Amino acid sequence: MATLNETTNGKPAKGRAQKAAPGVDLTAMVDLMFLLTTFFMLTTSLGTLNAADVAKPDECAGCTMDYPASRTMTVLLGKNNQAVSYLGTADASIMTISSIDDLQKEIVGNKLKVAKVHADDPSKYMIVIIKPTKTAKFQDFVDAIDEMKIADIKSYSIDDKNILKQETDFLKSKGL
Repeated sequence: MATLNETTNGKPAKGRAQKAAPGVDLTAMVDLMFLLTTFFMLTTSLGTLNAADVAKPDECAGCTMDYPASRTMTVLLGKNNQAVSYLGTADASIMTISSIDDLQKEIVGNKLKVAKVHADDPSKYMIVIIKPTKTAKFQDFVDAIDEMKIADIKSYSIDDKNILKQETDFLKSKGL
């Protein structure tokens, strides 16, 4: 790759022989460096960012959205990586506390309950409402959205404005 060029003088020297300083030609090494750089630039792909699409509807005064209680699961995100979930309405359901890591089990269990109640009708899929509270961390919210994708939830909603009194009372009583 690199060549070593030694120059010699034509005159013989008396006494000590003088050694010429070797000169190194690095042209081939520089060429190789550029070839390798361009090879790795062309063959590697840059990492693409995977962003979750979150679109919230425009606010409108007096608009309400009624969800069917028989197939609606609500997830409240609290502090310390804890989540409260229930199926149906807040006043008629048993609220369960789980960690964000165990939220997948709750979703799958409730999804099976909804499928059983509606005799596996594909048009009667489970709807999930995610309600992040002020004490929840952003990482918990992202993990909850990831769980929706993993569990193949067809319809989920994010509602950070309409937290019910029963829900806030339960969160306060449990320290979440």
